[in-house]
Amino acid sequence: MDERKRDSMIAYLRHRMEEFGIDPEDLAAVLASEPTAQKAERYRSATGDSWDGQGEMPQWLKQAISAGQSIDHFELAAKTAPAPQPKKHVDWQNDPFAGSPLARSNNR
Repeated sequence: MDERKRDSMIAYLRHRMEEFGIDPEDLAAVLASEPTAQKAERYRSATGDSWDGQGEMPQWLKQAISAGQSIDHFELAAKTAPAPQPKKHVDWQNDPFAGSPLARSNNR
């Protein structure tokens, strides 16, 4: 789109937003909150370059792969690690081995 058409479209949209009482801040907030408005990253480099896995592979990833790096190295984790489970409470008062050498073991 050339500059003149772009400016004309912006003027038209501003006029229509004014006509319906839509603030630019409101529009920005709605667009920012939509999950489809943001691309889901699937691969990311150490320098912050990212790719969603759709379309042609970007040059930074092509170069890394041709240099011998695995594409898996750049893949973002699809799921987070599970939270550690709390240790089960053991009631040592009823321990049948209490007082024996087995109870004094450091393997508790």
